[in-house]
Amino acid sequence: MLNIGGVIPGLAVKGDALPARSESGIGGLMTWADRLWFITYVSHTRTTGAGTGLYEVDEDLQIRKRPESVVGTYANRLLHTETNQVILGPHIIDVEGNVRTIEALQDHRLAATMRHLHDPANKVYFLTMEGLFLEFDLNTFNIEQLYDLTQELQIPRGAQPHFKSGHTSHGRVVVTNNTYDERDFAGTQAAGRLAEWDGERWTILERTGFNEVTGRMNFGSAIFATGWDKASAILRVFTDGSWSRYRLPKGSHTFDHFWQTEWPRIREVEHERFLMDCHGMFYELSPTTYGGKVWGVRPISTHLRVVPDFCAFRGFLVMGGNQVTPTHDSNLLAGEPQAGLWFGKTDDLWQFGKPRGWGGPWWEAPVKSDVPSDPYLMTGFEHKGLHLYHDAPQTVDITIEVDFLGTQNWQTYDTLSIPAGKYVHHEFPTAFSAHWVRFTSNTTCNATAYLMYN
Repeated sequence: MLNIGGVIPGLAVKGDALPARSESGIGGLMTWADRLWFITYVSHTRTTGAGTGLYEVDEDLQIRKRPESVVGTYANRLLHTETNQVILGPHIIDVEGNVRTIEALQDHRLAATMRHLHDPANKVYFLTMEGLFLEFDLNTFNIEQLYDLTQELQIPRGAQPHFKSGHTSHGRVVVTNNTYDERDFAGTQAAGRLAEWDGERWTILERTGFNEVTGRMNFGSAIFATGWDKASAILRVFTDGSWSRYRLPKGSHTFDHFWQTEWPRIREVEHERFLMDCHGMFYELSPTTYGGKVWGVRPISTHLRVVPDFCAFRGFLVMGGNQVTPTHDSNLLAGEPQAGLWFGKTDDLWQFGKPRGWGGPWWEAPVKSDVPSDPYLMTGFEHKGLHLYHDAPQTVDITIEVDFLGTQNWQTYDTLSIPAGKYVHHEFPTAFSAHWVRFTSNTTCNATAYLMYN
């Protein structure tokens, strides 16, 4: 079988040219019943594309499209332990590889499937991209809509809801909506959401684009969620009963629009180790936290590939893709929707683009005197340049602190004075590193602290 750089053309899938040229992204991957399973998505619903669906790949890398397959927009998957079944798209797959299709779910754009808070043995939740929060009975196949999250989470009128992920842990369901366009960048709307539900009440945690939320069910069951705003990528972590916020560089601005961030994931691909794909960069991420703090965040590489999901299969790291996409001929130079799988090993990722990026905790942000910024990732990058300015009518002193142990034990690196109307640039010594860096202003003002990592 032809294999070029981990790409096997015979395992690619493509959408039909008629009746509509849409998408054929690979939305969900799961190893189960001695096979690799994957589900695809078209751009909107199963009425706007054709030709893809549910596939299985055996250990000899022979591909088969399942006869139960239906075309739709699906990126949800969950192993339901009590019934020994995998839920992938609108399909339920048992341990023998038998597939049942839930007809009532076919026309929903399924973003996530989550464990039930009170009856996990018999029920699950489904989240649709449009924000419907559904309860599904695995025995009767009864579906009940519990919420329209566009209303519960106050999605602004005129904004397109684009819910992406969900996770249940610590007596809460956490969901993400990654809506973000020029209006969000300009500050005229805030349509993205990270939110949680305790079974009775919804609480909004963030009002900006968030893509992913997940976690293991042991090691303290920390919850990890990734998103972004104008200033940087964001990592939110729930541990020891509370949420913390960390900031990460953006590997590329090509992920800044919500249509361009199709389900970047956090997955376990080596035993008890997470691989995190966030805003054009892969990271190591430990699922374990100590003292309520995040450990083991380290950049691996930058990339341009759209990776809707990835998993381990027979010793491989397998990535799904979403390659050429006409999307109803909005791209007149693309004739056929197609997507392929990439097969390699985890260590191959270090041969991708060298870690580099940009961002910071402040981008013309309202800053309060003597209140530190969010921690911003510093480790794993060779060259680091800092840019500072503000709008105060007097000189402002900004203190730079570093946490080189990763324990939030902050040490003063330097204090830089920025005169009114001036800009200050600082180059950290080559290879200088700490886990995190943060900034504190001695004046209430609008300020920018932005770092370039090369």
